[in-house]
Amino acid sequence: MDARLITTALELPGYEITENIGVVRGIVVRSRSVVGNFLGGLQTILGGNITVYTNMCEQARRDAFRIMCNQAEGNGADAIVAVRYDATEVMRGVTEVLCYGTAVRVRRKGA
Repeated sequence: MDARLITTALELPGYEITENIGVVRGIVVRSRSVVGNFLGGLQTILGGNITVYTNMCEQARRDAFRIMCNQAEGNGADAIVAVRYDATEVMRGVTEVLCYGTAVRVRRKGA
């Protein structure tokens, strides 16, 4: 799927939505490892950006996004609008990351 056709907006400039496929989502559940907690704890002492957790969060978001896009493509969509992220702590140290949006078919205006 063309990354330019995935947006948090409700429409795509230059395109018209021709069909609403429906809601698509990607869900990833991650836990922190003992090593990650140890390294994160060390970085907390030093202050600043805790890169161990930043990298873990970014990977979870990237994976959830990819799963959402795969679901949209599998359902015949060529674009996704109204994309959002949500995160919930399922239990201590375990977090769910959800990426969701509306899968649509589009065509270039004037085509």
